[in-house]
Amino acid sequence: MTDDELKRRLHGDLLDGYDEELEMELEDRSVDELAGLPTEAAAYRDARRRYFRELFRLQGELVKLQDWVAATKRKVVIIFEGRDAAGKGGVIKRITQRLNPRVCRVVALPAPNDRERTQWYFQRYVPHLPAGGEVVLFDRSWYNRAGVERVMGFCTPAELEEFYRSVPEFEKMLVRSGIQIIKYWFSISDEEQEVRFLGRIHDPLKQWKLSPMDLESRRRWEGYTRAKEEMLERTHIPEAPWWVVPADDKKTARLNCIAHLLSQLPYVETGRPGIMLPARERHEDYERHPVPDSMIVPKVY
Repeated sequence: MTDDELKRRLHGDLLDGYDEELEMELEDRSVDELAGLPTEAAAYRDARRRYFRELFRLQGELVKLQDWVAATKRKVVIIFEGRDAAGKGGVIKRITQRLNPRVCRVVALPAPNDRERTQWYFQRYVPHLPAGGEVVLFDRSWYNRAGVERVMGFCTPAELEEFYRSVPEFEKMLVRSGIQIIKYWFSISDEEQEVRFLGRIHDPLKQWKLSPMDLESRRRWEGYTRAKEEMLERTHIPEAPWWVVPADDKKTARLNCIAHLLSQLPYVETGRPGIMLPARERHEDYERHPVPDSMIVPKVY
């Protein structure tokens, strides 16, 4: 990769970060305004305009899906796995951005503590499984054992082999209980991961995303490749198949993943009762007390 190519791709990664903030301002801006910032070539503006329009359309469908899940008491688990910097967090953010966290929640567990390391491997994940009317998104899941734990030597070969024997039965049991499991693997190239890591290194607002484990994963690229290949081969079952999301292009990966997710559930638009704002009650003897100046947040801006 030439220096000019690297600069161009780092610039694109930076613009994608700006887009994340612009997406949050939908209520205050039109799609055309969003696509027009910053000033770029017409083709680039058109691509961003198409992205925003399709994203907002898909998010509207996700709201319908959420209402259907709540109404039908469906139980859904969505697993997101992939290499570091593959874009899992980005698509999770877009899925949940406009949904009710009481219906759709994210589970991102930290490393197990000393007590959890002595438990049945799946035990700490079970309390986070959905009840009726809930969608749970696992930002990494029990498949940590097949990935980071295997590559970094945090589990023994015997523990890994027991995981592979157990996980198909565990997932079949969940499916029999009425939980639908959808599993995504986000796939990026060696070159693209390098660009994204460099973007985080040089952006102070993103450096927190880089852990020592992330950096070590870069060095062990081939080890993760072998682990991924075996994981997909041994845990791709009819009851809970894997779906691979090509993710070198962040925006198309987000749209493709959300569109595919919507296709996996037979949701329909559920009717909502009409809402009327009740008149505020007023009482002659009510007097609002002033707030002391010492309690007011200073108007710095």
